[in-house]
Amino acid sequence: MKIGILSQNANLYSTRRLREACEQRGHEAVVINALRCYMNINSVQPSIHFEGHDVVGIDAIIPRIGADITFYGCSVLRQFEMMNVFSINQSIAISRSRDKLRSLQLLSRKGVGMPITGFASKPDDVKDLIKMVGGTPVVIKLLEGTQGIGVVLAETQKAAESVIEAFMGLKANIMIQEYIAEAGGADIRCFVLGDKVIASMKRQAAEGEFRSNLHRGGSASLVRITPEERRTAVAAAKAMGLNVAGVDLLRSNRGPLIMEVNSSPGLEGIEHATGKDIAGMIIEYIEKHAAKKRRQQQQ
Repeated sequence: MKIGILSQNANLYSTRRLREACEQRGHEAVVINALRCYMNINSVQPSIHFEGHDVVGIDAIIPRIGADITFYGCSVLRQFEMMNVFSINQSIAISRSRDKLRSLQLLSRKGVGMPITGFASKPDDVKDLIKMVGGTPVVIKLLEGTQGIGVVLAETQKAAESVIEAFMGLKANIMIQEYIAEAGGADIRCFVLGDKVIASMKRQAAEGEFRSNLHRGGSASLVRITPEERRTAVAAAKAMGLNVAGVDLLRSNRGPLIMEVNSSPGLEGIEHATGKDIAGMIIEYIEKHAAKKRRQQQQ
């Protein structure tokens, strides 16, 4: 097969590993920068051009779309879908997961456990908003933030009110969540592929930090998850419609709580922590399901 990897940087660890896995399994891998693509949208033969050439012969696509180019990246991916190219994650599922508020509303509708969350534009009573999520300490998040950027822990009522008012003064979209103290600054990253959790790792925040992101100095280690955590992670990915997802959950006194569902989970941390060939598993999944799609189209 000819497999396209939709990525802005061919040198990123995840992109390199996916390319290696393709070639090791006898496939041709092509790295395509979504921002350098342009599209011919018509009802007869829609096409995509990249670096001056028509992109043809792609059997499957692996979207690695950065959060900062979600709109255009998903537009390019949607064009591939119109051309009947199998995508391991569909554009609509990626768009759902990137909208933090919408993703939480979808999880809520499916009954998936998550921290109590508040959202408001210009609340008449900031005190009531804080009270709604259980009082301080609270976690305040920018909706557009990634990798722990734009996330603040407010430990007192006064601090929470000041941060919320400051963000709202900048006309930023924010949400506030209850702080799960018993998690101890750690979360679990579950790597979901299809209907299974194929790998999981514990991420521990650095000393003096409550955000466990590896980009913020957190450490990763192998962890054994419970059947309930496994079911919750798979349910969260299914709620978004994602076949590949990095599901971040917290261990709380009332069970696993979903923090985020990532549609382009990094491979470096989890491959190193678990020793598993995650990239190879992704290509194996594509082999199975892309072939199934081709058979259905031929019938």
